[in-house]
Amino acid sequence: MHARRARSAAGVAVAAAGILNWAPAASAEPSEATPSVSAAPAETPALDAGSVEITTKDTAGDVVPGAVFQLLGSTGQEAGRGHSDAQGKLTFPGLAPGVYRLKQTATGSPLHEVVADQDVIVTPGATTRLTITDPFKTAKVLLQAKDDETGKLLPGATVNIGTGTSTLLTLTTGAKGTAPGELPVSSRRTQFWVKEIKAPAGYGLHKPTKTFTAGPGAPVTVTVTNAKTATDPKPDPSDKPTHQPTDSPPSPDRPRSGTGSTTPSASGSDTPEPDSSSVAATSVGDSTPKAPTGSLAHTGADATPWLIGGAAVLTAAGGGALLLARHPHTESPTDDSTES
Repeated sequence: MHARRARSAAGVAVAAAGILNWAPAASAEPSEATPSVSAAPAETPALDAGSVEITTKDTAGDVVPGAVFQLLGSTGQEAGRGHSDAQGKLTFPGLAPGVYRLKQTATGSPLHEVVADQDVIVTPGATTRLTITDPFKTAKVLLQAKDDETGKLLPGATVNIGTGTSTLLTLTTGAKGTAPGELPVSSRRTQFWVKEIKAPAGYGLHKPTKTFTAGPGAPVTVTVTNAKTATDPKPDPSDKPTHQPTDSPPSPDRPRSGTGSTTPSASGSDTPEPDSSSVAATSVGDSTPKAPTGSLAHTGADATPWLIGGAAVLTAAGGGALLLARHPHTESPTDDSTES
């Protein structure tokens, strides 16, 4: 009787022990299902993801393949990278909604420039489409001004350069006669015009308008030629004639202007001056010709010989009269001595 009870108690204990040993194993099964339940919310953002689609072109409207782009998240981490295909397209899919930063790192073309960075907004379940327009590289222009005959480079020439009705660039040649500049181009071959608005010093303005063609990133030289202006000297207002007329008749008492001779006069002679009676007698018979009063032909230097001749005649006549006046007084003593 006691043996049966012991066996029954042992069986109950074993059974109880078996239940206790199994319970922890059974309780582990629900813990394995926990990750699958928590993974369900992680799939929700994928249903709301957006994308960015890029089309790359240039200013002429042609697609640009091979352009490289980088997409950065709000914290600066890279969210995508790629390059445009043959149609100029590139897509960044599976992006969480938010604001991104788009950077172009290369154009894939030697003719184009990269664009500036820009922000891109990604909305849930939508595709954000962007058109990126890569500008052409600028054309490198070198202006030269030359002498049209010698080819010498000239400083100080100013020109305007433009296309259509727009002026894009103004250049002035420096000390070496050249001036560099850059021209924006809108196609692979762009036509420009050049017009000189200021000529170098001493040269005339180059009036014709010239045209030339330039491409992106390519150097081009533009030359304008100038001709020298006439150099006729202008009269100086302060330059007045200082010489006096030389055809005026000279005065009998002073020499003619410009001559070194003086007119001899009777008062300046060493010959004794005759008395008044002798001079009066001589003047009666004076045959010295006189110049016509109404003529200008014998004025100036032509009167000098007549004055000299007249003075000589007067001097000789006066001397003869003096001798005649003294001769009777000399002979009188001789007669008195003879009679005695």
